[in-house]
Amino acid sequence: MRIVDEFPRRVREEETWIPMADGTRLAARIWRPVDAEHHPVPAILEYLPYRKRDLTAARDVQSHPYWAGHGYAGVRVDIRGTGESDGVLTDEYLPQELADGVAVLDWLADQPWCTGEVGMVGISWGGFNGLQIAALQPPQLKAVITLCSTDDRYADDIHHMGGCLLGDNLSWASTMFDGNTCPPDPELVGEGWREMWHKRLDGSGLWLARWLEHQRRDDYWKHGSVCEDFAAIRCPVYAISGWADGYCNAVFRLLEGLSVPRKGLVGPWAHKYPHLGVPGPAIGFLQDSLRWWDHWLKGEDTGIMDEPMLRVWIQESVPPSARYEVRPGRWISEPSWPSPNILPSSFRLTVGHDLLPEADGVDDEAALTVRSSLSVGLFAGKWCSYNAPPDLPHDQRDEDGGCLIFQTPRLEAPLEICGQPRVELALEADQPVAMVALRLTDIAEDDKATRVSYGLLNLTHRDSDEFPEPLVPGERYRVTVSLKHIAQQFPAGHAIRLSVSTSYWPLAWPAPRPVRLTVIPGLSRLILPVRAPRPAEEAALPAFGEPEGAPPIAKTLIQPTQESWCVIRDLANDKTTLEVINDEGRYRLDDIDLEIAARVTERYSYSYGSYDSVSAWTEWERSFRRGDWEVRTLTRTLMTSDEESFRLRATLDAWEGETRIYARTWDETIPRDLV
Repeated sequence: MRIVDEFPRRVREEETWIPMADGTRLAARIWRPVDAEHHPVPAILEYLPYRKRDLTAARDVQSHPYWAGHGYAGVRVDIRGTGESDGVLTDEYLPQELADGVAVLDWLADQPWCTGEVGMVGISWGGFNGLQIAALQPPQLKAVITLCSTDDRYADDIHHMGGCLLGDNLSWASTMFDGNTCPPDPELVGEGWREMWHKRLDGSGLWLARWLEHQRRDDYWKHGSVCEDFAAIRCPVYAISGWADGYCNAVFRLLEGLSVPRKGLVGPWAHKYPHLGVPGPAIGFLQDSLRWWDHWLKGEDTGIMDEPMLRVWIQESVPPSARYEVRPGRWISEPSWPSPNILPSSFRLTVGHDLLPEADGVDDEAALTVRSSLSVGLFAGKWCSYNAPPDLPHDQRDEDGGCLIFQTPRLEAPLEICGQPRVELALEADQPVAMVALRLTDIAEDDKATRVSYGLLNLTHRDSDEFPEPLVPGERYRVTVSLKHIAQQFPAGHAIRLSVSTSYWPLAWPAPRPVRLTVIPGLSRLILPVRAPRPAEEAALPAFGEPEGAPPIAKTLIQPTQESWCVIRDLANDKTTLEVINDEGRYRLDDIDLEIAARVTERYSYSYGSYDSVSAWTEWERSFRRGDWEVRTLTRTLMTSDEESFRLRATLDAWEGETRIYARTWDETIPRDLV
């Protein structure tokens, strides 16, 4: 990244409080031009629960001062109950959070240094509430940049996929379980920090239990899902994600569903801002965002809206790996979405395990069956790649032994796809509750298998996520499974493989019992969104700049980070475990003399053939230290299941110095609801 330390306008920074109507104060960090009182500027709000003073400080100081130096007020606000803000946070995207967000916009617009024009930007949570607040139509909000977010909290979020319960649901719940235990910084809030901390420890609760009480698409998930009424959003939206991120599908739905001016961008990245994007290439997102803000908040003609609606990075073939520094490829564009330039190409499945062009397929009733081991999924990586290394899927040959596979002949010419592959299946199941997992794989000339896309479907949700119905064993059904959007080139000499399994653990929680699926290949097909290259048009696309950012935060490393991702096959005790460790090490933020350390361990286990043995365990340990002030928290969560129920056991412990000042346990049993 190129560091920019001189800007058109000199920048000042301040930490302040934004009052709410009920007396609550939200903590804010603001960067703005020093002359803004005399020459007011628009504001750009990022509104998060992730602690502006410490946990996102390194990221914030490279973006918000950059915007400020180009004539904006960069504003980072901790939502109610997080960081130094008053209150207790008890769930995601609550009506109170959104109402507070509207009040923050109103406060910003009223400041003497603000023109009254405000934009919202955010990745993940901040991308969610940018869309959700836009749907409330506050007059001050003129434009949004939403990154790595979703319009649909049930169908396409970290909790569920295709009606299946995701393993990342527990991982994410544990992340917030940890985050909600953190105290405010006494240096900012004063002696009241301890009372605020105890209220958080006692009041935030076990979010995972609440989420598991909503296993189908009900009003709980409809709240905050802007897809329920796209027309409610009336300001321009720029939607951004990456192919390694869990949220790339939403970019395409937003482009199709919204009627306001809009743009979409999908790169090769994981759950990252594009100027910090891994796998690379990272791009000059901050420069690109200025073109968006200048157009919509200052009324300047930057040309950004004259460019194609959608730009995506079409990935070239690579060997399978859990980590990539760079994904080779090229930028392509489409003038609109859906695009008239992308056409469906259909391949028929055959009883001989081939994928043949539709005209060459045979409509026959011959059947194949599959009953997958729970080992299918151990090399799947995470639903949402946060760090890219090492949480991406590995060689899919390690997965395919427990699957039905169908494969094209070796390609005689390159084939490029852009969009959402779909699979239409004719099938039967021998259990009332079953899932199907589908993977689209690039098979190289040396037979290495790199996953390109995948999809899941809880077959009880075949007709409705809101009103699922059990299967009738032995009855035939026709279902459609949508895979994740992707832009990918398959080279000549490679083959395309479709793999079908009845489990995908631990990416998704397995069905209550082992399932045998009967698939009728002759009545099933794979539909690929094929795109012909347009070299002249692609060559004319304006290039993104190199990544830029304001000077980084002063930070001293005390203990290095450590990451590992291990599959452990204990044959003597008939136990298989996927163990994930992310040790963030220990470091000091020099400007506030604060030491921070964190370590998370996750273990996903099963015994061969025993669905009741499936378990998932997480542990977070975090500490903050300044001088003789030190606090530490430890959270643990264990999730197991049987045919009838999910069981949660969790503990929360907190220390001030060497004294444990809080301890609590949970033991919850929640019935399964056709999951």
